[in-house]
Amino acid sequence: MFPVARDDLRKRDFWRDFAPDLHIADDAFLAPGNSAPDDARNAAAASGIRNEGYTQLPGLAGGMDAPAMASVARRLSARGIDPVFVFVYDECWRPFYRLDALYRHLLGDYAFLPNLWAWDVDGARGGAGWGPHRDVGRAALMEDGAPKSLTTWIAVSEATPLNGCLYMVPSQYDPTYGTENDGNWQFDHASIRALPAGPGDVLMWNQAVVHWGGKASPLAAESRVSLSFEVQRVDTLPPETPVIAPWTIVPFTERLMLIGQKILHYKHMHKVSPEMEALARELAEAE
Repeated sequence: MFPVARDDLRKRDFWRDFAPDLHIADDAFLAPGNSAPDDARNAAAASGIRNEGYTQLPGLAGGMDAPAMASVARRLSARGIDPVFVFVYDECWRPFYRLDALYRHLLGDYAFLPNLWAWDVDGARGGAGWGPHRDVGRAALMEDGAPKSLTTWIAVSEATPLNGCLYMVPSQYDPTYGTENDGNWQFDHASIRALPAGPGDVLMWNQAVVHWGGKASPLAAESRVSLSFEVQRVDTLPPETPVIAPWTIVPFTERLMLIGQKILHYKHMHKVSPEMEALARELAEAE
């Protein structure tokens, strides 16, 4: 039996009551913010992505109420609801929107792809991040090796080797990276890099690098809560639509539809109960 009445999950009031201090499609909360240019940070991020396929930016997602967001994700998990439903709340959209200046530095004009996710990786439940993969592969690179698209991952809680932090194979140590043979992995295991992160840390990578989330241990002090979103240059054909323009306030009903679509889209990467899959289909097909 599903732990919550499925009809309740369609109701804005349910989500307001679930986290009354958070926001849902609030124009003022999601209003575009002005941030001072940070040329050194932008240059470091561009260099990391160019030379290694990824960059790590400590504390860049400032202003997040990380404890509140982590609490909501964990309470969802405890009730058998996929934590990706945290994207009902503006608090999960704003950190990505506030990276606008950095995205423009790295990609030029860009849009968000309709690909988002949230994790609550709990060792007590045998939790693990997604297994080793390339998000897209060489098709995500321009002819000169520059990225067409980027994945952004934000730590909401501490992410450690014990609770399933991310692991990356830097592009320069991956012999088949960016080649037609990139499905044949030949990298040395000693090249794998663990990437512990704290709340508000941002990891960003092009969609051709191999990466994964670790399996959490029951010895971990807490579960690993994190969020991700994808962006792409607007002068390249998006693999999925509709794309989302920067600072767009996606309405509540459309957020539910998107969440349902993502549960189905990524079900090969994570375990989905039959009840959750049925709900996802209802949401994804809603008009």
